[in-house]
Amino acid sequence: MDSPATSGSLTVSFSPHSGDAFPVGLPVLSAAPVESIFAGAVPCGHGGDFALFRDGPWLLGRARVAPGSDLAQTSAQLYGQLLDTARGWHLARIWNYVPAINAPGPGGLEHYRAFSQGRALAFERVFGPDFKRAVPAASAVGCDAAELSVLFAATRTPVRHVENPDQIPAYDYPPEYGPRAPSFARATLVLGEQTDVFISGTAAVRGHATVAPGNTSAQLDCTLENLRTISLACGLGAHLAAGTAAARHFKIYLRHPADLAAVADRLTRDLLRPDDRVSYLRSDICRRDLNLEIEATLRGVPRD
Repeated sequence: MDSPATSGSLTVSFSPHSGDAFPVGLPVLSAAPVESIFAGAVPCGHGGDFALFRDGPWLLGRARVAPGSDLAQTSAQLYGQLLDTARGWHLARIWNYVPAINAPGPGGLEHYRAFSQGRALAFERVFGPDFKRAVPAASAVGCDAAELSVLFAATRTPVRHVENPDQIPAYDYPPEYGPRAPSFARATLVLGEQTDVFISGTAAVRGHATVAPGNTSAQLDCTLENLRTISLACGLGAHLAAGTAAARHFKIYLRHPADLAAVADRLTRDLLRPDDRVSYLRSDICRRDLNLEIEATLRGVPRD
């Protein structure tokens, strides 16, 4: 089939009532081109390259920088700013948009692996050898922009990081995935009067290996099973709090736009609900043999 036409590029808004919008370089295949998970934020200054916003108990930040000739160093510096800015807060979610994520950089190291190296070094410098306990839910996908964009959400409310029992924690991946393993948790729960849940970018990985390399249909099967498993691990039942009053936001990243119709049909049947907020986006995934990735953000899950 022909590739579907895009409807603009995704922008993220932390303060929608002020007309704030932050483009991240991802073509929108379906859905509105503006994402707004935090609807009441107001600007509150800067922390290094990060523009900062406050929304009740939340500190939000976003930055865009040129990757330069050494993406690992650039990532380490930017994450150093992030961690300094969020010192004393609990990190709940980080979104990373990496230019040409699968391309080799100087010296031949793939951009994603260079980014992961810099991120891990920054966490280690701040939190020490036991930094893994501090890494939150995150995603890192390829973008069409020339700059590296990083957005974060931190909170004063206690958090709990959760792993998928069917997957090796990303921060424990073996060296075949790069000089430093990716630094993120599979999910983070924010434990207030109601629970906010951030599910990391989820793909067809079991243990640490890619399932069905290059096969979108089989990878979607595995991804949905991984979402069910992490949902259970988070205490949400098997269906990501479907049927509750939670506001559910999904981003579906597709390497090949031609996969949109089949993937959307399957997700409409097996995952999504009519009132969910859903964006389908054209993006390269962090591994060349992965064709899709799904992330979820659940706001206001009722606590038992």
